[in-house]
Amino acid sequence: MPVRDLKVSIAFYRDVLGLELAAEIPERKIAFFWVGDKRTGMLGLWEYGTAPLFMTLHFAFRTAREAVLSACEKLQTAGIQPLSIKNQPISEPEVIGWMPAVVVYFKDPDGHTIEFLNLLDGEPDKAFGVQPYSAWVGRTAT
Repeated sequence: MPVRDLKVSIAFYRDVLGLELAAEIPERKIAFFWVGDKRTGMLGLWEYGTAPLFMTLHFAFRTAREAVLSACEKLQTAGIQPLSIKNQPISEPEVIGWMPAVVVYFKDPDGHTIEFLNLLDGEPDKAFGVQPYSAWVGRTAT
């Protein structure tokens, strides 16, 4: 993933998101992080410099349900705004009914969209659309 400042991005992914730094290669301005256990996934960061054009990307990470449910509070504590699927500020995770999955979105220091996602038990409900997690729980509790 392209980043503007490798040191800033390393600090974000290590210190804010808690990913394990697997390797940093300063002479190439590259860093790699383990995502999950070392057999699950890896995220590579490449510093590209000061180019005038920059593409922002979207990455979704399968995350433990408890981590998604506590993400809004933890992100806000770190000074990061949790976002909805429509890029609007939120204070609780949302559920995408057609999956169903609980999700939280936010931006990294370069504006890339990061999504924490956990698939929920139960049948998909396309009619539910995208609503707060509390609405999903309330719907299934009745």
